[in-house]
Amino acid sequence: MHPTKKFFASLAVVAVAALPLAACSSGSDSGSSSDSSSSSSTPPKAVASITALTGEDTAVALDTGFTDALESLGLTPGTVGDGALEDGSLVFPITGGNVEVFTPGEVSPYVIGQIQHEGSGFSLEAGDTKVEITNLNVDPGASRVYGDVAVNGETAVTSAYIFTLNGSTLKPLQSEGETAILEGTQVLISPVAADLLNQTFDTDAVTPELLVGIAKITVNTTSGDDGN
Repeated sequence: MHPTKKFFASLAVVAVAALPLAACSSGSDSGSSSDSSSSSSTPPKAVASITALTGEDTAVALDTGFTDALESLGLTPGTVGDGALEDGSLVFPITGGNVEVFTPGEVSPYVIGQIQHEGSGFSLEAGDTKVEITNLNVDPGASRVYGDVAVNGETAVTSAYIFTLNGSTLKPLQSEGETAILEGTQVLISPVAADLLNQTFDTDAVTPELLVGIAKITVNTTSGDDGN
């Protein structure tokens, strides 16, 4: 089967699978938050709250295991739009969203909201097939990253489940001037994305939870709506 046709076939799996996965995660997260709230007479107070993110970026320092896997597959990585590759890190400007950070242990998850990266992304190319993954949306509460996928310039699916986040290695919130930094979260290939890439590029080398890299999210602490 032609690589492009195979890609669209595998994307059908993504479109169907992403919905129940997101629903299960949301239900679990809301239950945890509800349990935490009901167990305390005073609701926990966020140590940082930004109702309208206005800028800075998310950088993912690429793991050598991931870059070696791309090389073994003959895949050429690239950036899309405002995305950049700097000193071994993929960097995506933050364009919107909101975030609240609580003291670890008071609520679960202790980082909630969404961090949007419209107009940027990354690409993987082999032969006559070029896959572009853009408009990444980080959902720290669900520990997932969603994105829009295009093949050879044509939109194939939106809001596909691309990455899983492991926040167990997240460092405490750092503040530098008018910015806040969340660093240390592991970025992993989702099971859905692994299947998609394996089917598209005729391989079994891409495994679920393959470590892509370590994320560093830097946000302005001044809210865009002056509501921080």
